[in-house]
Amino acid sequence: MPEYAHDKVVPFTGSGESKKEQVARMFDQIAGRYDFMNRFLSAGIDVSWRKKMLKLLKPSNPQVMLDVATGTADVAIMAEGILKPKKIVGIDISDGMLQLGREKLKTRHLEQVIELQNGDSEAIMFPDDTFDAVTVAFGVRNFEHLETGLTEILRVLKPCGKLSILEFSKPNLPGIEQLYNLYLGIVAPGIAKMVAKNKEAYAYLNDSVKAFPEGKAFMAIMEKTGYKEITCRRLSLGICSIYTGQKPC
Repeated sequence: MPEYAHDKVVPFTGSGESKKEQVARMFDQIAGRYDFMNRFLSAGIDVSWRKKMLKLLKPSNPQVMLDVATGTADVAIMAEGILKPKKIVGIDISDGMLQLGREKLKTRHLEQVIELQNGDSEAIMFPDDTFDAVTVAFGVRNFEHLETGLTEILRVLKPCGKLSILEFSKPNLPGIEQLYNLYLGIVAPGIAKMVAKNKEAYAYLNDSVKAFPEGKAFMAIMEKTGYKEITCRRLSLGICSIYTGQKPC
């Protein structure tokens, strides 16, 4: 599989670990503050972004879903409320994030509907044609090998199954682009250093967003890996985008 620029962007330069290992360690370190920092740094808009991603799946009425890079299970919990599937599996490489997610499920009495597992997007431990829909919210930038992850997701989707991805993108409106770069490059890492005690995680966010092949480039990669009916919807002046694709029927 070819490499893309963001494949090489890592949280801890010079650590000697693979990107996958570094990302898992980074999220273990920030797990306790992750949800708070998401709400704080986005002024709560990230919640509406996730809801919009899930509502695009409503017409297909998925009954068995997979949430890749589930983190603390925000999307999985929202999916239960919005889509009412029979089963949702969430996978993530960070045990720290999964532990917090399991606590949320217990509080909401959702353990019978949502199951969280330590799992790798590039080696999903489920048979071919298992899921009606797969979601990934702010996770594809963290794949160590982008095409491998997308190909694995396609494998476990049922024929006609839907993939919905929410990911940061770069606004290109004059003025907005400069403000966005200032915020991601300086403000967010500075706040993260004070609040989450981990500036590296949010510096990595900035670097990986800049390197990610967004928009038409990402849609082309989805097409290359086998998806059909691909769409891209830009949200909030282009700060993030929702990509959807379908496994051939």
